[in-house]
Amino acid sequence: MISIITAIHNGLAINKFYEASLKKYTVNPFELIIIDNASSDGSTAFFENAGYTVIRNQHNYSYPYCQNQGIKIAKGEYLFFLNNDIVVGPRWDELLIKVALENNIDILSACDNGNVGNAVISKYTRRKWKRIKYSIMQLGIHKFSLNLMMKLMYGNWEKFCEKRYADFDDEIITGIIGDNVMMTRRGLEIAGLWDERIQSADFDLFMRVQQKIDQCADIKPCSISLGVYIHHFSRMTVKYAAKPAPFADEKNLIDLKDKWTAEELIKYNPDKA
Repeated sequence: MISIITAIHNGLAINKFYEASLKKYTVNPFELIIIDNASSDGSTAFFENAGYTVIRNQHNYSYPYCQNQGIKIAKGEYLFFLNNDIVVGPRWDELLIKVALENNIDILSACDNGNVGNAVISKYTRRKWKRIKYSIMQLGIHKFSLNLMMKLMYGNWEKFCEKRYADFDDEIITGIIGDNVMMTRRGLEIAGLWDERIQSADFDLFMRVQQKIDQCADIKPCSISLGVYIHHFSRMTVKYAAKPAPFADEKNLIDLKDKWTAEELIKYNPDKA
């Protein structure tokens, strides 16, 4: 069994779309742990009625705080930290685990429409997605509009994902993509829990792993699988839903520059990978 940990704060239509892709395309038996940050649109009941584990927070909490809540009860050997505004592809979990094993990687992300591993193509993909997203969102956020966006972006989603893996197989590059992070138990033991002071927790995780490598820890850099692809709707619910409540732990949050020195920020910056 694998553990999937996802934090939510409203966004019912997106949540349903995300859950449907998990059910359709996940190969391994999985537990889905939902960290619900005081949703008020029916999202909490949706996941509970579907039989998933839901941790009900009374307030809206930051990303790393929520991920650590999920870790405390997760049972899987592989932990997947997934945003709720993504769509996974066929065999996504099986392929990520395969890529991790082939490359002896403990922390791995799938590529997405924000980063496909090539700067020029990534820029084109981001622009294409923005054109589609901002035009179709005028119809509202619901199953029809979300399906239409996916159709316009990829044509046949399943064939797109299959071709992506056929083209890139188990190839990886150094980096991290925050909307989806897979971590083995071993990786968690070495890297540690998410730093609850840092909302940009993916950057912080990448930098901590690089630092541990410098300290001779037996772990490879966080990596991105070029053959495994997920789609990220990219803050669409925040853009068009009611303004989210401030984080209850906002006073505890600090910037990366308040934790890391200027030299460390340059040395361990994932954008340089």
